[in-house]
Amino acid sequence: MRKNLLFLLVLGFLAFVLVACGTESEDESSNGENDEGNAENSESKEEAKSVAVVLTDQIGVNPFFQQIADGAKQAAEETGLEINVIESSDTTETKQNLEVAVAEGYDLILTATFDAVDPLTTVAEANPDRDFAIIDAIVDLPNVKSAEFKEYEASFLLGAAAGLATETDTVGIIPAQDIALLDKYIVGFQEGVAHVNENAEVLVNYVGSFEDPAKAKEIALQQNSNGADFIAAAAAVSDLGVFEAAAEAGFYTSGQDIDRTVEDPEHVVLSQLKNTDVVAYDFVKEYGNGEFSTGVQSFGLAEDGVGLTYVTAESESPLNDFIGQDTIDQVIEIKDQIISGEIEVKNPLEQ
Repeated sequence: MRKNLLFLLVLGFLAFVLVACGTESEDESSNGENDEGNAENSESKEEAKSVAVVLTDQIGVNPFFQQIADGAKQAAEETGLEINVIESSDTTETKQNLEVAVAEGYDLILTATFDAVDPLTTVAEANPDRDFAIIDAIVDLPNVKSAEFKEYEASFLLGAAAGLATETDTVGIIPAQDIALLDKYIVGFQEGVAHVNENAEVLVNYVGSFEDPAKAKEIALQQNSNGADFIAAAAAVSDLGVFEAAAEAGFYTSGQDIDRTVEDPEHVVLSQLKNTDVVAYDFVKEYGNGEFSTGVQSFGLAEDGVGLTYVTAESESPLNDFIGQDTIDQVIEIKDQIISGEIEVKNPLEQ
């Protein structure tokens, strides 16, 4: 009897030990899994990619850059990228800010405009293992992705609208400078006018600066006195002088890059659009999704890179009667023909 009891006690003790060991083993296994999970989470955090948007100007000064920042931030949020926007007080700071972004370890460094071409070329050449991108300019390096716009497609639409709306058969355009880059605006505008109104004359006078509103106002008033009832502004900050002249003299004008009709819909009746937010969004999202590749990418009407208010995008401003819905309907048809290839608008820089 005592032997049987002793035997049962031994079996019970062994069972207890086995259960205890099993529990300990499971706890260790569980702890191991937790440790592994924590390691993975930590590794994931360490591998989080980051983007620096280096602007050549301040956002408050140029709404063009606000679009870039907004598009980049949206894509970064959607793809889990960390992002920082670095503004420059003037273009001379661009190179320094690009170098700061490199030193701080950002994986993708995005900038914009021709003012950034030289500093980006220098910094990208010195850092061949870093990814860079530039909007509205081209840097031909293996570690840089560039976005160019087909402004001539949008300016063709603007010219067509002006040619249809003019009551004097005289329209004008005021570019900043007589440089090849601005031919994408001037030639497209001229061809758009001629496409719909062969009798219309197009006046072209240059400001000589991107930042001289007083001179632009003087030129606009002169074009108006020569019969132009619609004058396209194409001179950046100098456009403000054209807008002021339009309000004083009572003619009609258009803005660039963003919707400027909201500022004075009675006189600023159209805006040629450059959707930098779309490009910034695309570039950053591609990077976040691991689909980023360098090279040059073009954005025209088909890619929603350029456009015209009321034709490719809505506006907060009511359509001015000088333009009218009939004109917009005809220009929408022209837009569709450009996208389909029925109307070919060539890049004047390649002709």
